[in-house]
Amino acid sequence: MDLYCVLGNPVAHSRSPWIHARFAELTGQTLSYERRLAPLDGFAATVAAFRAEGGRGCNVTVPFKHEAAALATWRSPAVVLAGAANTLQIDGDTVRAHNTDGPGLVADITVNAGVPIAGRDLLLIGAGGAAAGVLGPLITQRPQRLVVANRTAAKAEELARQHGPLAADFKVDLQACGLDAPALADGFDIVINATASSLGGGEVPVPAHVLKPGALALDMMYGPAAQGFMAWAAAHGATARDGLGMLVEQAAESFLIWRGVRPPSGQVLAELRAIVDGGVTAVS
Repeated sequence: MDLYCVLGNPVAHSRSPWIHARFAELTGQTLSYERRLAPLDGFAATVAAFRAEGGRGCNVTVPFKHEAAALATWRSPAVVLAGAANTLQIDGDTVRAHNTDGPGLVADITVNAGVPIAGRDLLLIGAGGAAAGVLGPLITQRPQRLVVANRTAAKAEELARQHGPLAADFKVDLQACGLDAPALADGFDIVINATASSLGGGEVPVPAHVLKPGALALDMMYGPAAQGFMAWAAAHGATARDGLGMLVEQAAESFLIWRGVRPPSGQVLAELRAIVDGGVTAVS
């Protein structure tokens, strides 16, 4: 049986095993998918051990997305641009790195939430692996203005610099700044939290005036980790959304890469949302 896993630290909370098991059931595929906790200083060794067991692919979550890109023997254009990968495809000595986070996020915003990105003002909070993985696909949706804000402004500026040619091609006003910069004085139609602040229960890293009335505010985390950001967004008149839809959509892209079959992501998202919102315990 083909073996897959999600690798991260932490990883016990991950819904990915349930998602991929459901994808396999609905598409008639036979596979095994599990969680693997990688030590913070042992990502490469964990991947090597998984490969030795015959592993065929990994989803990679925080904080290893940059390491996943560096470890691969082949990188997709999206991975080369972002410097981060969330999907590894293993075939003998060949490890191919992909990034499905961006397509997953775009699908969740534009299809599942029904919010167009084109022509809008968009704020992306964070400049780590999660933000790097979604910036390119967000640019290709042609927002009017896209601001990357990060606690360390230089990191946001470097990420924007790497994506400058793409932004120019798509005629997007791409900016970068710190979390207290004048660029955040005007409101945004879409605000995406790509920081890890939610995992640690930290405060929302930007002031409430970044939210236009009725803005979509999405935290890329899901479950209890996203509740603080979502409560803040709702309290200030925004439409709050967690990262559950993005999780399912990026998983569907990974499944397609691994198995050559596109699973019914909309159905699986509806089922998972019922489990999460209804307090039902998932099987795996």
